[in-house]
Amino acid sequence: MTIVIGKDDYLASRSIRECREKALRVHPDAELVDVDAASDDRYAFEEAVGPSLFSSVSIVTVSNLAYADEGLRDSMVDFCRSARGGTDGRRDSESVVIARHDGGAKGRGVVNALVKAGAVKVAVPDLTKPEAQLNFVLRCFERRRKRVTPEAAQQLVAVLGDSVGELAAMCEQLCDDFPCDPLGVDTVSDYLTANPRMTGFAVADKAMSGNAGLAVSAARDAVAQGVQPLALIGALAMTLRTMAKVSAIREGTLSASEAGLRPWAVTKATRQLRGWTSEGMCRCVRLLADADEAAKGGAGDPMYALERSVIAIAARGREDVGGHASI
Repeated sequence: MTIVIGKDDYLASRSIRECREKALRVHPDAELVDVDAASDDRYAFEEAVGPSLFSSVSIVTVSNLAYADEGLRDSMVDFCRSARGGTDGRRDSESVVIARHDGGAKGRGVVNALVKAGAVKVAVPDLTKPEAQLNFVLRCFERRRKRVTPEAAQQLVAVLGDSVGELAAMCEQLCDDFPCDPLGVDTVSDYLTANPRMTGFAVADKAMSGNAGLAVSAARDAVAQGVQPLALIGALAMTLRTMAKVSAIREGTLSASEAGLRPWAVTKATRQLRGWTSEGMCRCVRLLADADEAAKGGAGDPMYALERSVIAIAARGREDVGGHASI
């Protein structure tokens, strides 16, 4: 039994997939079975690890381990003990179990009991800090035997750091599409801007430049390319969050280390802060919240709410600017 422990869904799923592929190389005819510890009981687990009509060996993936009840826990512990084998080396089952725990306090006793019985822990790294995200990007390129400049890696983290899955996918795509080694920041920036999934940040940059017409036009182009309004709203909100952090750093209410921003991101946001007031920023945040609600199925037109937010951001949140953009 292997227990994959960590909060990040993408990294945990990748680790589970690697464990499953390793087991399949040993047991190519094994049956793949999923068990949900939040809803399945010990009998479901015992049936999963036992022989079936299709195969004598199963590769069982157990999700939500933290929610396993006492009966399921005891059955899994018994499985671990029997999997060790007796004095003659024989084991009751050749099946493989891969369990997922989110790393929280709940269900920690289950993990400890399973490890004591013979299970192996595989820890998923925590990528909440920019430094960890940067190291992750560098490792992604190393795995593909490619290099990336620190500035290019920082650009990737700044744009996609909140989504490890997208960050990893973008690193792989860049390795496939560009032969240059190392990969530079200009190539990464051009690729992100040209990629339809990234146009939200181009829209944000145009809005921050004060050109409401171009920003609204860019938002409409992005939606026409298939980008959801919710993704554009997220990019705008991320830009405002960064500016709010930099504003707090300048006022002394937040330290640079607490903000968790890269130096170049601080420099860029400092330039963008010119002309903004606290009231203007608050107004734009409220408009984005309204747009977010509309995009998630609330009352109102998502595109109207999005464009209203874009126009307000281009006006630095001032209310004395007309509500229509000249395009």
